[in-house]
Amino acid sequence: MKLPFIVDRRTRVFRRAMLAILLAPLISYAQRSSVETIQFQSKLVNATLPYNVILPPDYRASSTTRYPVLYLLHGLTGHYSDWLTKTNVADYAAQYRIIVVMPEGKDGWYTDSATVPSDKFESYILKELIPDVQKRYRTIETRFGRGVAGLSMGGYGALKFGLKSPGTFVFAASMSGALAEPSRTEKDLKDPGALRDSVLSVFGPADSETRKANDIFEIVRSITANRVAGLPYFYLDCGTEDGLFSSNQQFAALLHEKKIPHEYRELPGDHNWAYWDQQVQAVLKIAAYKMHRTPSRNRATR
Repeated sequence: MKLPFIVDRRTRVFRRAMLAILLAPLISYAQRSSVETIQFQSKLVNATLPYNVILPPDYRASSTTRYPVLYLLHGLTGHYSDWLTKTNVADYAAQYRIIVVMPEGKDGWYTDSATVPSDKFESYILKELIPDVQKRYRTIETRFGRGVAGLSMGGYGALKFGLKSPGTFVFAASMSGALAEPSRTEKDLKDPGALRDSVLSVFGPADSETRKANDIFEIVRSITANRVAGLPYFYLDCGTEDGLFSSNQQFAALLHEKKIPHEYRELPGDHNWAYWDQQVQAVLKIAAYKMHRTPSRNRATR
C-alpha cells in the first residue's frame, strides 16, 4: 500500500537533485567576480600603464557600497596581466567583498629610478594609480581600506610601500619576495640578464641615495619604537626550495627583533606560479580580514 508514496518520494528527491545540478552553473556565475582593464596614461612615467581590476560579485548590485582595495603587484619580467592569466585569483577573490587592482610596474622595482628620470614607479603607484582607482570605483578612501601585496619584485615593492607609506596602507604582504636587491651591487650581480640590468638601472651605484632610501632592511633597522604602532600589518612567506628563502628568513627575524606585528610562513615550494597560485589565496583571506576591520565611520556610503 505504501509503494506509490515511496515512488513519489523518490521522484521528488530525484527532481530536486536534478534541479540543483541545473541551477549550479547559474549560481556559480552569479557569484563570479567581474574583470575590467583600464588603459591609464601616466604623466610621471610618460607611458600607458594598463591595470586590471577584479570587482566583487555584488559590486553592480549597489550604487552606494564602498569596498576595500588590495593592490596586487607582479614580479620581475612580468606584467599587469600575469595574476589573471597564471593564477585563479579572480575566482579566489569572489569570496571576499574587496576590489583587487593589478597594475603594470614593468621592471621598475616599484621605485623611482636613480638613473632614468622618467621611471618613477613608486610615485606612479602613490600619486597616480591610487587616485585614479578612487575616482573610478567606490572605494574606502582611507588606509583602513587599502592593502598592497605582490610576488618576488612585487613582494619587495609591497613591503616597501608598507614601510615608507604607512599612512596609505593597513596591510602589506610579500610572496617569495626579492627583498635584498637594493643592497646588491655590480660586484654581486655578475651574471648578465634582466635582474642585473634592472637592479643597476633602478638603484644606481653602490653609494646612491636611492639604494639607501629603498633598502627595506635598513628602513626597518632605523624604525624607532614609537613608530611601530603606526605601521601596517605585514605578512610574508617563501618556499623552502626558493633561492630567496634565506633573505626572507632574515627579514622576518628583523621584524621580530623590532617587535613589528607580522606573520611569516615557510612552506614547501619553489619560485614559481604553482606556489603563488596557492599562496595568493592566503593573502586574500588575511587582507580581507585586516581591511574589513575598518572603523564604522570609514565605511561611509554615497
